[in-house]
Amino acid sequence: MFLNYLKDFSTKKIVKNSLSNVKHLASDKVIKTVGIIFDESYFYEREALVKELIQNGINESDIKVLVYKDKIKKNEVFDYPIFSHKDLSWTGTVDKKEVKDFIIEPFDLLINYYDTEKVALLLVSHLSKASFKVGFTSIDKRLNHFMINTNAENYKVFMDELFKYLKILNKI
Repeated sequence: MFLNYLKDFSTKKIVKNSLSNVKHLASDKVIKTVGIIFDESYFYEREALVKELIQNGINESDIKVLVYKDKIKKNEVFDYPIFSHKDLSWTGTVDKKEVKDFIIEPFDLLINYYDTEKVALLLVSHLSKASFKVGFTSIDKRLNHFMINTNAENYKVFMDELFKYLKILNKI
């Protein structure tokens, strides 16, 4: 328990320090590929959110999902990539292959679908090579290019606002 607290503290310090050096580059690319990072601790409507993306013109094959769970049971089986706090190292890196593959994927849009700051989620979002990152206003403002003021339970409101502004920004 205490070691997990120390690991969180050191990783959060690494992420916060590296966020102070972030320079957001403007991207005018049209969105074709989408990555989504979910926190399954609070939000269980993963399929509904993906369906919203498909209804708004994103191909299902161009959507990749990465799910964070606080605790993964030993015999639990998933049909999507999943990671937890145990996949973090003390030096602020991720050791799991699926997470590393997700991070290096150059998405046109990364949706950070979590409204509670957890070190593992912040780290993966920060390390992602996505050109345009969207998230909630309750998360560190330096992490995302665009923030929507709602909570994670209102995924319809989030998606409506997201696509409204993506149209205004000529990204879709």
